[in-house]
Amino acid sequence: MQAQPTQDVTALLQAWTGGDENALDRLLPVLYAELHRTARAYMRRERSGHTLQTTALVNEVFLRLVDIHQVQYRDRVHFLTLAAQLMRRILVDHARRRGYLKRGGGEQPFPLDALAIVSPGSSPRFVAVDDALNALAKRDARKAKVVEMRFFGGLSVEETAAALDVSTQTVLRDWSLAKAWLRREMTQAGYE
Repeated sequence: MQAQPTQDVTALLQAWTGGDENALDRLLPVLYAELHRTARAYMRRERSGHTLQTTALVNEVFLRLVDIHQVQYRDRVHFLTLAAQLMRRILVDHARRRGYLKRGGGEQPFPLDALAIVSPGSSPRFVAVDDALNALAKRDARKAKVVEMRFFGGLSVEETAAALDVSTQTVLRDWSLAKAWLRREMTQAGYE
């Protein structure tokens, strides 16, 4: 399938949120493919034997996004950011339901590098990262949004800067500081 230009996706999203049901029919294949790519990346980092499958995660996210009637999606980036937040929330809720709240459950510590800092990795770690990210959001919402957009949403520095209406240097600085803050929180929680 050929990628649809961002402005076409944005126009279709705006038409759909404006009430044009035909726009959703044209959006579905494009957005589904992007959501599936993001979900596949999440699931690669999950433990083997995870009971939630990639397609089930995509379907759950898409159903929730389609069912949110009060949201006016501004553009593709806004939609994908919300989708990434929902994926993270679904995986964390799944992990919590499975009872992985203990500090690692005997698992080996994991190194935190530039991208793995917020990697779902395994359920207990993912829950701990989610808790740390929620704590960061209370202290500095923009830095938490940068992490969500960059890692969970898979957005580039430029896309993140545009979505947050800040410079690329601000995104890079926030990304670096957020990783350091999360690393410290994860260390204090016994994960490093």
